[in-house]
Amino acid sequence: MSRDELIGGFLTRHGYGAARMAPLAQDASFRSYFRLAGGPRPAVLMDAPPPEDQRQFVRIARHLAGIGLSVPEILACDEAEGLLLEEDLGDGLVSVLIDSPTPPPLGGGGRGEGDADCPLPPPPNPLRQGEGEDGYFVAAADALIEIQRHPPPPDLPVWDARTMATTALATLLDWWWPAMFGGAAPQAARDDFAAALEAMLAVVVDGPTCFVHRDFFAGNLLWLPERAGIRRVGVIDFQSAAIGHPAYDLASLLQDARRDIAPALAEKVVAHYLAARPEVDPGAFRAAYDACAAQRHLRVAAQWVRLAQRDLRPGYLVHGPRTWHLLQQAVQRPVAAPLAAALDRWIPAARRSNPPGLVA
Repeated sequence: MSRDELIGGFLTRHGYGAARMAPLAQDASFRSYFRLAGGPRPAVLMDAPPPEDQRQFVRIARHLAGIGLSVPEILACDEAEGLLLEEDLGDGLVSVLIDSPTPPPLGGGGRGEGDADCPLPPPPNPLRQGEGEDGYFVAAADALIEIQRHPPPPDLPVWDARTMATTALATLLDWWWPAMFGGAAPQAARDDFAAALEAMLAVVVDGPTCFVHRDFFAGNLLWLPERAGIRRVGVIDFQSAAIGHPAYDLASLLQDARRDIAPALAEKVVAHYLAARPEVDPGAFRAAYDACAAQRHLRVAAQWVRLAQRDLRPGYLVHGPRTWHLLQQAVQRPVAAPLAAALDRWIPAARRSNPPGLVA
């Protein structure tokens, strides 16, 4: 049976056999999303064929809904075939709303951030309804605080210092380095970067742990102004959640590789977060925040190359210059001095960019 036939049968079984399908923008995974119109209620189809696994998405969705967050309600799921129907939370992606002073033209929005265009009507712009950019980020931080106050689901993977270092080394040395230098990274460079990351990330080793979304940024958040409190922020694409340091998601939010966020705004939100969590040591948290930001920028700057080469998604390379700039800023923080030194030893400043020949 073809994939189209499997999808058609799944939709028919759940009352959406006659629904019209419109593709939504993909994220950086191999999942595909389609908006369904004409069914029992507005819905989105997630098509995640094996080896994608929807069970984690379903489990985490139920956890976040249970603590009062706005996440897509699961309407139907066929785990064996990788098909899922979920609530349609609309087009109000915060990334679109803060990047566009006016509602965008047809296309974009609805589901994560990717390269695909979406032929859908433009959403109303909630930022024109009395909510400025500062208000959005503060609301997102409040939602994050609520997530972190609750014990995470059992058996989540860890996003600890060792795992963070391993993933950053893999994208930098296995993908970016060969594309930039035309050959494998020498073992001495591997050892040096590994030691630098271990030293930098030591600040998260003995710190607090909590649920970590791992991609808690504007492209995975929706603004739902008709709801109240933390439910105004819709959260999606949380299937890669893990247990890690609470600073990681705040760094993801405020050190976004895909858009410029004013340093004064970032500082305002960090201060708001710390004021709401008096049990957190401010100095230790800020050091962990800086370390997490540096690790994330190093990993993501190289990840754009992997997405271009392995996954044939060169459009992500457009974010390379900003990500390398953010990394350069991040390694100026005291906690990131070991990583700054390793970069100086192995990667000349002129090479800290997308590899030549790779075009977005």
